[in-house]
Amino acid sequence: MEFRDAVRRRRMVRNYDPDRPVPPEIVDRLLEHAIHAPSAGFSQGWGFLVLDRPDDRAAFWAATTPVAADPDTERRSRWLAGMTQAPLIIVPHANRSAYLDRYAQPDKGWTDRDEARWPVPYWHIDTGFAALLMLLTAVDEGLGACFFGIPPERTPNFREAFGVPDEFVPIGAITVGYRAPDTRSPSLRRGRRPVDEVVHRGRWNG
Repeated sequence: MEFRDAVRRRRMVRNYDPDRPVPPEIVDRLLEHAIHAPSAGFSQGWGFLVLDRPDDRAAFWAATTPVAADPDTERRSRWLAGMTQAPLIIVPHANRSAYLDRYAQPDKGWTDRDEARWPVPYWHIDTGFAALLMLLTAVDEGLGACFFGIPPERTPNFREAFGVPDEFVPIGAITVGYRAPDTRSPSLRRGRRPVDEVVHRGRWNG
């Protein structure tokens, strides 16, 4: 597949065929491509939790799904009905300490490890780059995928369920699998903003 086609075809898929597991070689390619993402100082401060066994996937949904009343319970139930069919979940994690340690080394020299030196949290950005490479790889392999957030109030449950070390922060999760018919997000009705509306050349003219 041409790269331009993978970019254009990429969208969040929210329903999967539960009877078609993701072949192990494709899982390996998803992860191999993820570690080719750029990272500040080549810190590579990421970690990926792969959940492809039914019990592990069930434990993920049990740990991360809110149990309190949802303001839109019906919509969330439909979302879960499709998402929980995914045969593969990958949870990308960011490790801030890896970056602070890396930039305290002699070639960088920020020995105070002061987080204020960072204009933005590159540990989150770089892990997001890795997640995007996995999303594009899924398209290239003829699969669907969806990146979504773990509710912050459920993160402790997730950590406990999977023994995630404190220094690793889940930036979200990715479901992967063969597509089944699904309903596109109503947000897409907003339309994609045209390039000329978001690009400013030479000067930002308000």
